[in-house]
Amino acid sequence: MKRRNTLILLALLPLLPSLLFAQKKVLLGIDVLEAQGFESLKGKQVGLITNQTGVDSEGRSTADVLARAPGVKLIALFSPEHGIRGRIAHGQEVETIIDQKTHLPVYSLYGATQRPTPEMLNAIDVLVFDMQDVGVRFYTYITTMGMAMEEASRRGIPFMVLDRPDPLGGTVVEGMVLDPRIRHFTAYYSIPVRYGFTAGELAQWYNDTARLNAQVKVVQMINWKRPYFWEDTRLDFVGPSPNIQTPAQALLYAGIGMFEAANVSVGRGTDRPFFQFGAPWIDGQRLARLLQKARLPGVRFEPAEFVPESDLYAAQRCEGVRMKVLDREQIRPVDIFVTAACILRDLYPKEFVLRWDEIARVTGNYDFEHLFRINRPAIDMINIFHKSAQDFVKQREKYLMY
Repeated sequence: MKRRNTLILLALLPLLPSLLFAQKKVLLGIDVLEAQGFESLKGKQVGLITNQTGVDSEGRSTADVLARAPGVKLIALFSPEHGIRGRIAHGQEVETIIDQKTHLPVYSLYGATQRPTPEMLNAIDVLVFDMQDVGVRFYTYITTMGMAMEEASRRGIPFMVLDRPDPLGGTVVEGMVLDPRIRHFTAYYSIPVRYGFTAGELAQWYNDTARLNAQVKVVQMINWKRPYFWEDTRLDFVGPSPNIQTPAQALLYAGIGMFEAANVSVGRGTDRPFFQFGAPWIDGQRLARLLQKARLPGVRFEPAEFVPESDLYAAQRCEGVRMKVLDREQIRPVDIFVTAACILRDLYPKEFVLRWDEIARVTGNYDFEHLFRINRPAIDMINIFHKSAQDFVKQREKYLMY
């Protein structure tokens, strides 16, 4: 793959004088498409699946760039959860609207329908995907991509991914591979919680393993390397949703987000969502002490008090813990969830409630419920999760593009 990236860069050199100053700055798929003069889209009517995270390395909206691209006719936009501007609260339906800037229809893929309909795709020659995911299986943007790929395949429409980094890096794989019996909008792919794919790699993996036979083209990045976390890219981070505005929040979301399948606040409605979790019935001092005693790598736990202004436990005083990421390469957010859940089970057997259907979706399996109910220690579940992730690392090897 290194040789392939070198060949791509050599082919683009005549087109890249304005970008050479970037040196090792990561050039996104949209940057490469721009540098190529949009050749692969010329003469085509384009539909674009995007939101506020779809920007080039200079911060220009992909929608605006394609709307002005010579020889390209952008005719429709498609919006995921949180809306085209990323301001709509999680779980709230998104409406189909007219975009005020481009004056194009913005079809909702998170409302009455979650996949493009034949009517939406009727005049489209190629469907383009350009959004920043957070690198977590139960985040909905990658499901939107998969469903759109399926519909494009059914209609013989080429599907183009303008590739972007996995903000959690491309080497760490964490959590259980999703049991194929579990199928939901937040549980769509048989991959671990942290899968370590870019969007383009995931699209290629899904196209192959699901036998979609879609016409998938990935416009690869330049200068991105597998060990890179977001901070290594030298790119500005555009928050993909109202409660994930930093790379550290995205990292912690991989584990702390699982508590949203329980009666525990993850800090929504505060200024520190996913950096803290708690509830009115928790003793924060005790919980922090036990979590510190567990010696989980890359993180420190401190007692916390907070009062959410909205969402779960709005206007109620909660106690819990606040987390500080000490080492982004060593921290394992899924292990934090498993360890904390087992501590809460033992401390608060009556108060701590998990919604088991939702827990299966976020953990990826039904075994967690069984092991949890029979009071197995956290390390037993963690070891099972680690084994599943390690097996997936071997399976994904041939799909890695960087």
